[in-house]
Amino acid sequence: AAFCGAFGVGVHLLYTNGVPLSLPALDSLIPNIVMGLLLVFRTNTAYDRFWEGRKAWGSIVNAVRNLSRLILVAIAEPKPEDFARKAATLHLLVAFAIAMKLHLRQEPIKGEIESLLSRSQYSKLKGMNHPPLEIAFWIGDYFQNQHQQGNLDRYQLTAMHRLLGDMVDALGVCERIQKTPMPLAYSIHLKQLLLIYCLSLPFQMVSEVGWLTGLTVALISFTVFGIEEIGIQIEDPFGHDANDLPLDNI
Repeated sequence: AAFCGAFGVGVHLLYTNGVPLSLPALDSLIPNIVMGLLLVFRTNTAYDRFWEGRKAWGSIVNAVRNLSRLILVAIAEPKPEDFARKAATLHLLVAFAIAMKLHLRQEPIKGEIESLLSRSQYSKLKGMNHPPLEIAFWIGDYFQNQHQQGNLDRYQLTAMHRLLGDMVDALGVCERIQKTPMPLAYSIHLKQLLLIYCLSLPFQMVSEVGWLTGLTVALISFTVFGIEEIGIQIEDPFGHDANDLPLDNI
């Protein structure tokens, strides 16, 4: 933005010295191309990724709530140790969400999940390439064992596996968002178009705004480059930036 503003000052100085640099015809062509490509396509595409990630995490919250309710209500506890296994599985549901958060942020398994797992589970998880998927396997194994022991009928088993599948599907959605970057050719072309647009601004307005050309160009450049940077930040909404999803709170 500062460079474009300085360029605008230079155009104004040349114009005041008699160089015919006023080109108002550009005013009707370039803004339509830039605003159509940047504000509509770029911003909408980035926000779609952000919002899809938020919906995926919303489905995780709903699935964990429903699955917890089914585990507490539907699975019988004929033996005293059955409740302890049930409680451990409820902890695994929370551990799945935390492991998913760490996996999306490409962070190692650490202390915030340790209290939810047994010592052997925690040690094993630290060496896994895909911790949340491993936790999903553990939860599924618990369901199968309870069904084999007669503590869970097949209809309830099917419902629980369906909810567990919803959790894994949400994980896949987030991985797809994270691992599908904006095409490089598009990003490069957009930056070039933005630069052309900002450098053409002084020629459009120098005859009307005079000595304010540099300041006006700098402000407009700051705005359009800021919108483009916002799109870059929210394309991958699972990090620690202020504009990312509040995964810790969720």
